[in-house]
Amino acid sequence: MKVESAKILVVDDERDICRALEFLLSREGYKVVTANSGQEALKKVESDEFDLVISDLKMEGVDGMQVLERSLAMSPGLIVVIMTAFASVESAVEAMKKGASDYIVKPFINEDVKMTVRRLLEHRKVLMENLVLRQQLSQQFGNREFIGVSPQISQVLDILSKVIPTRSNILLLGESGTGKGLVAEIVHGNSQRKDKPFIAINCSAIPENLLESELFGYRKGAFTGAASDKKGLITMADQGTLFLDEIGDMPMGLQAKVLKVLETGEVLPLGETKPRFVDIRLVAATNKDLEDQIKRGLFREDLYYRLNVIEVKIPPLRERREDIEVLARHFIEKCCRENNKKAAGISDDAMAALVSYPWPGNIRELRNVIERAVVLSGSGPIGISELPEKIRSHDGTRTLRTLKDRLDACEENVIRETLQANDGNKEETARQLGVDLATLYRKIKKLGIGGATP
Repeated sequence: MKVESAKILVVDDERDICRALEFLLSREGYKVVTANSGQEALKKVESDEFDLVISDLKMEGVDGMQVLERSLAMSPGLIVVIMTAFASVESAVEAMKKGASDYIVKPFINEDVKMTVRRLLEHRKVLMENLVLRQQLSQQFGNREFIGVSPQISQVLDILSKVIPTRSNILLLGESGTGKGLVAEIVHGNSQRKDKPFIAINCSAIPENLLESELFGYRKGAFTGAASDKKGLITMADQGTLFLDEIGDMPMGLQAKVLKVLETGEVLPLGETKPRFVDIRLVAATNKDLEDQIKRGLFREDLYYRLNVIEVKIPPLRERREDIEVLARHFIEKCCRENNKKAAGISDDAMAALVSYPWPGNIRELRNVIERAVVLSGSGPIGISELPEKIRSHDGTRTLRTLKDRLDACEENVIRETLQANDGNKEETARQLGVDLATLYRKIKKLGIGGATP
C-alpha cells in the first residue's frame, strides 16, 4: 500500500467538517469518501475497503463509538481516528482503549491532522510489510519469531535459506543479544534433523572443569563424585544438532577434543577406553573475533576452519534501525498479552528515542526496556517518561542537543510539574500555564503524558 494512495472515510454529521477534511486530505493525495451519519458510514465500511476512518464522536443515532466498534468488527485491521471537542477528550481516550488508533481535538489544526494521518498510515504500511515477511518466514522457517524488514536481515535470511538444507557446520557471529540462539533454533527446526534432538550449551556459563564432563559425559567412578554414568551432550545430540554458544570462550584443551569429534565422529566419555560414534550437525556462535583469538593463541586455527564452513553475521541493532520500530511494536503487543493488558501503543517521542538509541545490548535490551515500559505505562500509551533515563537523555549522533530539544524538554517538565501541583486537574493547569484546554490536551498527547484527570 502506498501511503499517498490510501483510501480514507470521513464521518461527521456537520457537512462543513466533512468538506474541510475532504479538501485537506485530498490535497495530500488521499482518496477521500465522506459520510454524514454513523449509519451511512457503517454501510460504506461494509461495502467498500478503507485504510483509515476519521469519525466524529458525538452524532445522532449511531455515534462515533458505535462506528468504531462495528467498523473494527467488520475490518479488524482498519485504522480508526476519533474526532471530539476538548470537553469530551476523556471519551476519546476511552475509545482508544476500545481500539481507536488516535484522536483529533476540535477545533483541529490542519498540520496536526495531516501529521496524524500520515503517521498512522505509515505505521500500518510497516505492519503490513512485516506481516508479509512473517508469513514468508512462517512458510520458510516455521513459527519462530525472526522479525525485521532491513536489507541486512533479508541478507541473513537468504543465506539461511541456502544453508539449512545442507549438512554443513555453521558459525554465527554477532554481538550478545542479536539473536544467535534463535537463528540456531531456526536452522535446526527447518533442517532434515528437525525431529531429532537440539542440544544447546553456553560454553562461557560453565566452569572449565565441568564443561568437558557436560559435553563428553563420563563413566561411573571416572573421578571423585562420579557416582553413576552420565551421558554427554554431544552423544545426546546424535542425529540432531549441537549448538555451542560462545565457543570463543572454550578452553584450548577442550577445543582439541571437539575438533576430533568433528573430524572423526568419535566421542570418548571420561573413564571409557572405547569411543562412541555420533552424527551431529554443529552450529557454533561467538561474539569474539576468532581470527584475533587465533593470533593471541587463545583459539585453534584448525578448529576455526572446521567451524567456519558457513559464516553468518548477525548485525547489531544499531546497524539496522529500520527494524527497531517493528521489533518495539511486536514486543509491546507480546508484553501486553503476557501481562494481561490491552495493547498500549507508544508516543511518537518515545519511539523516536528508541530509534536513536544505540542499543549496546541489542534485541535483548530492547525487549527488557519494552517490558519495563509496558508495566509502568498504566492503561495509556508508552510515553518517553516510561523509558530509562539513559534512553531519554541520549541525543543520537549529535554531541549537543538542539535548542528545540531543550525547549521541548523544558516544556514537558513544566507541564508535568503543573499537572502534579494541581493533582492532575487539566482545567486549572491550562489556566495557570496561560493556554486553552484544547492546546494543553494536544501537548499532553504529543508528550505521551498519561494518568492526569480533569
